[in-house]
Amino acid sequence: MSSGGRFLIVGGAGFIGSHFTDHLLGPGGAAGVTLYDNFSSGKEWHYAHHGADARLRVVRADAADLDALCAAMTGHDVVIHLASNPDIAAAMTDPDIDFRQGTVLTRNVAEAMRRTGTRRILYASGSGIYGDLGEREAHEDHGPLIPVSPYGASKLAGEALLSAYAAMFDLRAVVFRFGNVVGPRQTHGVGFDFIRRLRQDPTRLRILGDGMQSKSYIHVSDVVAAVLLAHARVTDPFRAFNVATGDYITVRDIAEVAVECAGLTAGSVTYELTGGRGGWKGDVPVIRLNTDRIRALGWTCSRGCRDALRDAMNAMRRELDEGHA
Repeated sequence: MSSGGRFLIVGGAGFIGSHFTDHLLGPGGAAGVTLYDNFSSGKEWHYAHHGADARLRVVRADAADLDALCAAMTGHDVVIHLASNPDIAAAMTDPDIDFRQGTVLTRNVAEAMRRTGTRRILYASGSGIYGDLGEREAHEDHGPLIPVSPYGASKLAGEALLSAYAAMFDLRAVVFRFGNVVGPRQTHGVGFDFIRRLRQDPTRLRILGDGMQSKSYIHVSDVVAAVLLAHARVTDPFRAFNVATGDYITVRDIAEVAVECAGLTAGSVTYELTGGRGGWKGDVPVIRLNTDRIRALGWTCSRGCRDALRDAMNAMRRELDEGHA
């Protein structure tokens, strides 16, 4: 299975979606790409450079509108489902945000596939489904799965819905449990926050938690490569993959990279730690993901955490300079 055919990207105007668009509209790419987005966090400039490509269609609508979603999905071969609440910490003050912007939307995507006869979905899940395992490495078949945040619970519910629809209605679902995805056009995340804060005040940097949180940060280009490789090679009704770099970095180390990318002298910035293991209630401070399954397909990660973050934060700085706030 190649990257040919017609793709509908739910959340396609966002950070990750725009990079799928770049790839799918490249040489030998898709026959057509439809971006379906409500533009709550998606940006027109993310895909503006493809404006003259007749294969691109943009639908400004919400995945909560099932009729609009069905209309847009009709005639497509593959759905890439990326839409969800981008602010994981938001559930502290809005506890059902991940149900509304995650579980419900994934149910609608699955139902729209059933109604339109679309058979293939590539779903952006997340490491939050595993809960807090400490230093233990999570394999795709790990159990029990005990999320500690509404975001993780919503992603797990999405996987369960897709598994059920695959069994009941002959869908084919490949789900991806990503590390923290970074890169150009990023709209949120620790590196994004650090660069913005240092532009406002280059003398100090507020860091949530104790700064020792340790996770994998993967470049968006490696994510796109992993997803489309699995799409080409996996024929199971339902299959899950961890996608991460294999190395890890602490938030304090990310702060050092941010200072470098901001053009500041090492040691010139005072770090203000808020304390505690996690950055917020529901934050998993240590995440370890086993990636043997995706690597067995032939995928390799092009860069580790530090290089991925450096590339992402340098891009963020340029984008802010160009007025893409």
